[in-house]
Amino acid sequence: MTTYDFGNGHVPAHRHSNGGGWVADTAFVSETAYIGPDAQVYGDAEVTDDAKVYGNARVYDNARVYGYARVYGHSWVFGNTCVYDNARVSGHSWLFDYARVSGNAQVIDNVVSVHVYR
Repeated sequence: MTTYDFGNGHVPAHRHSNGGGWVADTAFVSETAYIGPDAQVYGDAEVTDDAKVYGNARVYDNARVYGYARVYGHSWVFGNTCVYDNARVSGHSWLFDYARVSGNAQVIDNVVSVHVYR
């Protein structure tokens, strides 16, 4: 069994077939999604459709990223956040709690937010 330390000790995980990023066995990432080699998806998070997570980005807890959404840079998307449609989250942004980012919205650099709606 392969394991990886996402920050709280080693858990069962694997490298995603599309991009090579780390995905905990508890998370779900569709084959069509892209997880870059330095990105992480863990907890009960889901990344589906044609979504991309790359750079040093993290998606975790119960977060959902789907559609054509992009999460990248050093961004963290967690809690019960949803990023979808053509939304972009980048830089050093943290989205958490029940944040929703959709449409063509862009969250760029150093944003810390609990509720982002579009």
